[in-house]
Amino acid sequence: MTITRSTSITFVLGLTMLANAPTAVSSFAVSNPLFPEQRTMQKTTPSKTDGVEIELPNFNELFNRIREVSPLSNMAIEGELGGFDVADEKYKSDLKWKKVERKPRNTVFQIDKIDNFQGLGCPIVRWRSTIEGPCVGVKFAEFIMNLEERAKWDPQIDEVDEIYPIYDVDAANIAMGWKYGDCKRLGIGYCQTKSNPIVDGREQLILCGIQDFPNKSCVIWGTELEEWHNHLMPDVERHTRAKSHLFATTLVPRGPDSFDVEYILQLEVGGKIPNFLTTPVMIETVKQMFNHAKKTFADEQIMKPWLEKDIDVITDEKLNLLMTP
Repeated sequence: MTITRSTSITFVLGLTMLANAPTAVSSFAVSNPLFPEQRTMQKTTPSKTDGVEIELPNFNELFNRIREVSPLSNMAIEGELGGFDVADEKYKSDLKWKKVERKPRNTVFQIDKIDNFQGLGCPIVRWRSTIEGPCVGVKFAEFIMNLEERAKWDPQIDEVDEIYPIYDVDAANIAMGWKYGDCKRLGIGYCQTKSNPIVDGREQLILCGIQDFPNKSCVIWGTELEEWHNHLMPDVERHTRAKSHLFATTLVPRGPDSFDVEYILQLEVGGKIPNFLTTPVMIETVKQMFNHAKKTFADEQIMKPWLEKDIDVITDEKLNLLMTP
């Protein structure tokens, strides 16, 4: 794969289920770190850059956190179909989501949040949408990872550089115990946003990946790396650090020509800007991405190559593995 500095971000990132019975999901506490600080506890795997190792997270912990806040991700992981109503009924949670928007006729018809989630000082937000078109997860990921696609809806793009892709994705699959679908992409990337009169530019160092499932579902995930990974930062001017505590986008088919999308993000913007100013901007930004996705998936000419060619070939050609809005 050719690595280019060509994409960007503005806002960026188990359980055993009973097969046929409704499942109550207890509220998790962030007690198990994704990345243990003790070297003896760390699991690493080679990147495509000689001498650079990628520290892998505790994947059970990562996907437990995703499953707790995303009922649709449970449907994907368990290989089920049925839509949001089925997901909400089967994978109940005692988390108290606050309604932000309910607009059934809009592309994004439901938005919810939990303020100060897990005491981290920033909200976790959940967007829901149903999109007409074939369920192709790697194409949806392109809206976040590809500069040309991002520029069509996101004016704050500056740069995303996939600096360290994993050498062999099967190393990640083995670390996951093959429990979370098939890992198609995984890598570390550096993200930077533009400055504007209100806020200076932000930067992030993110580990992210794409999981495919047999029923054509997909989970796109990301999480911020820790301070002890800062030596992996590129040698450029430092900016205020933003942190995605949790990011996940789940796509599950409703049929051959439509799919549900659940987008989860807990972003600590960094600096001293209060959440009541940053959260509405983040919400509107992600809504613009969904509007662009709706138009793209409805265009048969755009989608045709994604249905006819080898998806792995297209992915290598088009994506740098970095996110997130």
